Amino acid sequence: MNNGSTNGEATNEPLDLGDDLVITNTSPRGSVPGTWVSGTIHGYRFEALVFPEHAEVPEYELDDSRISKLWVQRLADKNEVFCWERGMQRPAKDATAQAIVDFLAAGLAEHTYGN
Repeated sequence: MNNGSTNGEATNEPLDLGDDLVITNTSPRGSVPGTWVSGTIHGYRFEALVFPEHAEVPEYELDDSRISKLWVQRLADKNEVFCWERGMQRPAKDATAQAIVDFLAAGLAEHTYGN
């Protein structure tokens, strides 16, 4: 897989994301909606709170993703590279982190809930 980076520096080459997505844990919240989803992708670890429906308050949701919380960490140096918690806490640190956030926002809810 071409990761579009060398030594942590982003290049202009597109990332080939998805082939190495591993969901390590899904944990429904019980009596309230939402599922915690943990996994790895492209040398990064993530944790997300994903919902079957869109947020009643659109500003709480990352784009149109049904994700209200998303935390991403680069495994190589353990740096937090993105954090969304019902609003931006830490914007994507670089283009690779943003590509991973975009990839997860585009399909993690569908992967989790099948719709």
